[in-house]
Amino acid sequence: MEMLAKTVRRLVLVVLVAVLLLVAATVWRGYGMYRDALDRMSISEAVAQLKRQPGYTTVDELPQRYLDAVVAVEDHRFYGHAGIDPIGICRAAVNDLRSLSLEEGGSTITQQVAKNLFFTGEKRFSRKVAEAFMAFDLESRYDKREILELYVNSSYFGLGHTGIGLAAPAYLGCSPSEMDDFSCVLMAGIPNAPESLASDWQAAIDRAYVVIGQMEKYGYDPGDAVLGEGDGAPAGTDADLDPSPASLVGRQARRGPRIRSFFR
Repeated sequence: MEMLAKTVRRLVLVVLVAVLLLVAATVWRGYGMYRDALDRMSISEAVAQLKRQPGYTTVDELPQRYLDAVVAVEDHRFYGHAGIDPIGICRAAVNDLRSLSLEEGGSTITQQVAKNLFFTGEKRFSRKVAEAFMAFDLESRYDKREILELYVNSSYFGLGHTGIGLAAPAYLGCSPSEMDDFSCVLMAGIPNAPESLASDWQAAIDRAYVVIGQMEKYGYDPGDAVLGEGDGAPAGTDADLDPSPASLVGRQARRGPRIRSFFR
């Protein structure tokens, strides 16, 4: 029995050492990817390049409702972390182990900015480490509103549209500053699965309701988006109507070109 216990302890020790070596190797590769990315282009150069893109929209031109919706659905602890979210990473790690995949990444908004500016969407642990190093750099250089600005301008919205400044006119027929409450939550949800949501009206509406739910859950006011009010509809018009996504599709479609044009 004593021999068996010693054997088990040795096996556990070997496994722990192997795991530590694997983690160390992954961190080393990720750090190398981070350094290589900075050697190709500095953060200031990458940001300047993004700001030269057509449609770049400053954070002061965006409705606060839209910014709140983005934070609520993408990274509700955004204002409290320094670039990475340990709670989100642990949750994602547990779910990924359960599914034996890398489907849930646990990326913060800052990490997504790092990916959009410097890396690809390749699902590798080393790339996530590289994103984390870059996220720390971004947080040390820019405040939260500036990072949000970089995020919404570098995010892909499907059908060839990168950035809210190009996506809003293409899908809604208005500038980002003119988005009503429902348009704000609708657009906040698109980057989650841009190609599929930009091609499926019902799926986009359903996703908008997820965004509304997240806003309410984390203390943000979705405004008239709850009832799908907007495009000049009088206040209270929808108060007694069915708030289901299917009903909302029809009501929004009758309200003018903004939502009708979303899927031309």
